Amino acid sequence: MSSQRPEISYTVPGMSTQDSRQIISLLQMRLHSLNDLALTLKHIHWNVVGPHFIAVHEMIDPQVDQVRAMTDDLAERISTLGGEPNGTPGALVDERTWNDYSIGRAEAIEHLGALDLVYSSVIKDHREAMQATETSDPVTQDMLIEQLRGLELFQWFVRAHLESSGGKLSTRGATTETAAAGQAADQARDQP
Repeated sequence: MSSQRPEISYTVPGMSTQDSRQIISLLQMRLHSLNDLALTLKHIHWNVVGPHFIAVHEMIDPQVDQVRAMTDDLAERISTLGGEPNGTPGALVDERTWNDYSIGRAEAIEHLGALDLVYSSVIKDHREAMQATETSDPVTQDMLIEQLRGLELFQWFVRAHLESSGGKLSTRGATTETAAAGQAADQARDQP
């Protein structure tokens, strides 16, 4: 991370300030990730086109609302632990370890293919943070588990559009958003 966090002067009873600093750092990256996800979801909402426009357009907004609520929970937990949540766009851009979402105006299925990869990355990193808090902070872990439940549900909603009747996920093996978007479009064209 490029910016230094101020020292914390207190934390919750029963937790060391060292553990709190580590958890605050984990949560700050989760905050950046979910702020980025909320913006990406709105970008998709605004740029989806094609015959499935309305279904995807309307599926995305409740996800945005719930992801924004998750960011609020993360920021409040950071504060509870004695930290200072940083939700500025500059901090997100400076500290993130991923690139901007790469798809502009595109067919619904293409956005869903790319979004599947976005969700996979967010869920993987969220799961790692959840595991890292198991011993030191079960309260934070519980919050992350609940957030994972929602994120995994949203990915299932996305994947329901990407799965063939034979159970093949069109984005399987894709490593970039562009490739996932292309694979999703190809499978959609090949289905009867």
